[in-house]
Amino acid sequence: MDDLVRTSAVEAAARLARRELSAERYVRAHLERIEEREPQVRAFVHIDAAGVLSAARALDGGPVRGLLHGLPIGVKDIFDTFDMPTQGGCLIYSGHQPAIDAACVALSRRAGALVLGKTVTAELATFAPNETRNPLDPAHTPGGSSSGSAAAVADGMLPLATGTQTWGSIIRPASFCGVVGFKPTYNLIPKKGVWNSADSLDTVGVFGRSVADAALFVAGMLDFRDLLVPGAPAVPRIGICRTLQWERAAAETKTALENASGKLAAAGAVVQDIALPGQYADLLRAQTTVALWETGHSYADECFRNSARLRKALFERCLEGYRIDPAEYQRAIALGRQCRAMLPDAFAGCDVLLAPAAAGEAPRGLDWTGDPLFNQVWTFLHTPCVAIPASHGPNGLPIGLQVVGRLDDDARTLHAAHWIERVLCDRAA
Repeated sequence: MDDLVRTSAVEAAARLARRELSAERYVRAHLERIEEREPQVRAFVHIDAAGVLSAARALDGGPVRGLLHGLPIGVKDIFDTFDMPTQGGCLIYSGHQPAIDAACVALSRRAGALVLGKTVTAELATFAPNETRNPLDPAHTPGGSSSGSAAAVADGMLPLATGTQTWGSIIRPASFCGVVGFKPTYNLIPKKGVWNSADSLDTVGVFGRSVADAALFVAGMLDFRDLLVPGAPAVPRIGICRTLQWERAAAETKTALENASGKLAAAGAVVQDIALPGQYADLLRAQTTVALWETGHSYADECFRNSARLRKALFERCLEGYRIDPAEYQRAIALGRQCRAMLPDAFAGCDVLLAPAAAGEAPRGLDWTGDPLFNQVWTFLHTPCVAIPASHGPNGLPIGLQVVGRLDDDARTLHAAHWIERVLCDRAA
């Protein structure tokens, strides 16, 4: 069982397609892992063991469906699913059963994926954490809001899972749990059926245990085969971007980025330091303005009519959004548009940038999911980002870095991230 749940999604998909491995056996291995580990990790809010096994047997009896044939996936509990409740980690939606799948879930099933269960989200994909623990140390947060997805993939309970990012909800938990998180270019993956928080920022992405696995998930979901990573990716030109928040990075994160720069250069990459344009100095504050304003207005009915069943922290955050002057919100939106137009110059001829994925390792405690400050600007700029494990902090927990690509350049971003991952993680393939 342990070998199967630690097998890469790429390898498992190949074995499933060749019928060397049955979907039912592969699913059973993950269900056994969940039975063993879920009481400690608490990554799931709903598991449909009977349904997923029935679907697996149906796949085993029919033709190969697509790139994701037989792969069990976890779906963050803000994605609609026709056969499982979608409750958003919020009492208001307890027992809520959608009629249809979110578009990306339907596309994944069409490509052969098997929805094993719904993973825990922070309340309404914001900052109020629910029950998930970091599988590497249950006294520490797994990050959020895609807490359950990151933790389940890290612990071998799933090979792949979906997530969303509005502030830092894919890249940060991936960093904290030591897995790969891929936040594509804004709107590459359709958002229909995924609960809205801040529409200018909300981005659907995925988790896997390697860049190749994450790329396979999105390539299969969208039938976008250019995203699949090559066996021998081209050596990228890499810009080391310490960002305008560098002084707030922990010492271990600074060391990880500096060490990575040296290793990548030694491996043959063209590496240069990149300074972001001065106009980017206000982007962090502008992203916060947009996120608060849009979240408050998105959750108007939850706040105005159902506040007694909404957590106080989320209610107060929504109130912050209502206090923002609409003109300030419009200025923030305009700054984001202006700075996106400047991205080609910001990359200074590099294929990708390498930046911190989080301030440091996962904080101790479960009442806070960590600071998203190293993710917010990239989310606002709509760039593709890939979190990869790079080092470890003083508590032995992972330190992640993120590979940032140009807008709509997701294939090259993933290919570069794959090359960087091989160097930093000493992976042969």
